[in-house]
Amino acid sequence: MQSYTRGPKGTIVRKSIGEAFLETANRFSERIALVSRHQNIRLTWAEYTHQAQRVAAGLRVLGLHPSDRVGVWATSCVEWSILQFGCALAGIVLVNVNPANRSHELSFVLRKSRMRALFLHTQDRRSNYKSILEESRAGQGLALEHIIYLDTAQWDNFLRNPDGVAVNPDPDEPANIQYTSGTTGQSKGVLLTHVNLVNNARFFADYMRLTEQDRVCVPVPMFHCFGSVIGTMTAAVSGAACIFPAATFDPLATLDAIDTERATVIYGVPAMFIAELQHPEFGRFQLNSLRTGIMAGAPCPIEIMRRVIDTMHCRQMLVVYGQTEASPGITSSHVEDDLETRCTTVGGALPETEVRIVSPAGETMPAGEQGELLARGYMVMKGYDDEPEATAQAVDADGWLHTGDLALMRPDGYLKITGRARDMIIRGGENVYPREVEEFLYTHPAIADAQVVGIPDERLGEIVVAWIRLKAGQTATEEEIRAFCRDRLAYYKVPEHIRFVDSYPMTLSGKVQKFKMREFEISARGLEAVANRQTA
Repeated sequence: MQSYTRGPKGTIVRKSIGEAFLETANRFSERIALVSRHQNIRLTWAEYTHQAQRVAAGLRVLGLHPSDRVGVWATSCVEWSILQFGCALAGIVLVNVNPANRSHELSFVLRKSRMRALFLHTQDRRSNYKSILEESRAGQGLALEHIIYLDTAQWDNFLRNPDGVAVNPDPDEPANIQYTSGTTGQSKGVLLTHVNLVNNARFFADYMRLTEQDRVCVPVPMFHCFGSVIGTMTAAVSGAACIFPAATFDPLATLDAIDTERATVIYGVPAMFIAELQHPEFGRFQLNSLRTGIMAGAPCPIEIMRRVIDTMHCRQMLVVYGQTEASPGITSSHVEDDLETRCTTVGGALPETEVRIVSPAGETMPAGEQGELLARGYMVMKGYDDEPEATAQAVDADGWLHTGDLALMRPDGYLKITGRARDMIIRGGENVYPREVEEFLYTHPAIADAQVVGIPDERLGEIVVAWIRLKAGQTATEEEIRAFCRDRLAYYKVPEHIRFVDSYPMTLSGKVQKFKMREFEISARGLEAVANRQTA
């Protein structure tokens, strides 16, 4: 048997996000649609729609037109979701901006996306966004014309326009740009279409058996596909209510939201579930309203899944595999799969999705043999924004998305992710590309060279380690380097450990042997048991 499978037959609908949103809102107008507990805001579908239509009208008043780009740079909040669907109703392309971005990263996104407007908060407990934005704009010729702060009168004034008239964009045109780091060290803007997102959300909603009776707890970030597709989009096609426990992940707030709101669905990466299960107040919450959810972003230890099922009552919890370039879902387990299957595989191909495992030469591998996972179907991105060469490398002429992940396929079509063909690090569900961090470290005046690897971590799956070679006569400490990174890089990209070295393990041809660096760190830090558990 060859390592090829096709998911179940499904119906691909050709409608825009705005159409799907309005259809659901009209069906369930008086039901609760969106709850933001940290903001003490609750909206019905009718209210949600009214606000989104005002956003669409406000964008027109600003002089924006269909296909223009608008950025949202914020943590989870009602405004994020209103903007998401308001942009869709206006035919505007939404640009997701990571709230962890610092000036180095934000400058790139502002320039590359060509966004004409940006919505953001002035500041929060983690960041002064206004200051970072001002630093990022300095000396740059940008398309950015409008800056609207969500926590000032600007936002209220923006919403004072009458309801807008929805447009009907071509469903095959981009609706969303999400930035994902590339192997060359620079982020790439993934162009996701209405067809991509509406249908991926529909299939996830079907797999979880979502209805308007469900209440979905969404502690995952909105700038990521997990929040803005599996979170709000699955609700928008099913009528389920979305609940934001806090602005950023907080295990106590999540547990409290599940209990108080009687949530039936919970999302998260394994590190989030571990934090919830290990919280000292876990036992005081009633979680028996839960029945399903999605765990994704990193391998799930079997003992954690067992506790999620038994003590969080998520007997229909799904394990999902995907990536931003696939909108994001490629595979999923089923609600009836047994515990071992959910913990040792990432399920089978989603509907209308093809998956195959190939050798380095591009030949389909026999079942059970490792190779690169390729995927094809409606969910594959339109491409990387303004990067045809990178797009051609990622999606071949036959439409296969080359994920860069190593996997093997069981005879039943279920897949196990075994590693990464590229050297991406997944820290707590966040993708970190070593080359991006390395190129940033090179900007430090004392650093001559830097090499970055990921090493196993019990809680986060992997953490970032940097080996640094200093320039002659220069000195630096670990804390100085980390402080330099913290000021301008997202927190999850900042190296957890730094090792100062005089040289790197090299091949005879002069290539750095990162696997030897990783092996050294695992041995030096006594992580053999953790590494063995992750590869078992």
